[in-house]
Amino acid sequence: MKGKDLISITDLDSEDIQHLIDSATGLKRGRSAALEGKILALIFEKPSLRTRVSLDVAMKQLGGDAIYLSPAEVGLGQREPISDVARVLSRYVDGIVARTFSHRSVELLAQYSSVPVINGLSDEEHPCQVLSDLLTIREKKGRLEGLKIAYVGDVNNVANSLLLATSIMGIEFIMATPPGYKPRAKPPKAPRVHHTRDPKLAVADADVVYTDVWTSMGQEAEAERRRVDFSNYQVNSELLALAKRDAIFMHPLPAHHGEEIAEGLLDLPQSVVFDQAENRLHMQKAILVELLGVL
Repeated sequence: MKGKDLISITDLDSEDIQHLIDSATGLKRGRSAALEGKILALIFEKPSLRTRVSLDVAMKQLGGDAIYLSPAEVGLGQREPISDVARVLSRYVDGIVARTFSHRSVELLAQYSSVPVINGLSDEEHPCQVLSDLLTIREKKGRLEGLKIAYVGDVNNVANSLLLATSIMGIEFIMATPPGYKPRAKPPKAPRVHHTRDPKLAVADADVVYTDVWTSMGQEAEAERRRVDFSNYQVNSELLALAKRDAIFMHPLPAHHGEEIAEGLLDLPQSVVFDQAENRLHMQKAILVELLGVL
């Protein structure tokens, strides 16, 4: 993976993913100066808490630094062409993380950049989030093999990356969505990937129950319609009770309490949501070390 980009989870194979999980586990146990002197550019078109802070902290803890570039400062494709932004930044920094509305913007940055480009979130995928999720699942369950992950809700960027990642790793994945909301991602192999309209069927005997917001950034005009469409897809204690007794609950945050999750759900013993959020830091360290430097 050295010197390459991470635009889609499909840029990785199962060995790459396992290596990143192992690396993140090691970095979580101790400090490293593997990126001393390295500079990371953060191009963000969308607001962020976890992605921005975890990447900034990750670079500093690895001996490097990060520069945040707001939408007003860059204006991808508006103030100047994406190809020019990529070629200029490549002369200044050692890597670029892009958090954009359009997946094509990240692809264009990677096409014209001579330094590694990492997808920090686009409308199609969120690979850093899902790699962090796999790290959390292995920590809590001790393995990835033989598990069943149930996803309930909107087919968004996180759901797409989860579908692809579980296919790569051979994990059983079942997604429950309302009529009219079907998976967009097409996994390279999908013998253990399933889709249903029934959230109870999806969650039954699951090891992991996962959900996300019904309305993502950029979809605010659809919020009222989506609340109606997803009204029977809330994850609550009754739905969780259908999963295995030792099942864990996950959400990438931010959460809309009273919508996709019932009030108080994050405080239940099954919730690993804040461990999941912490692991963004450790997994992104592993990704940055892999792409920008050496341990």
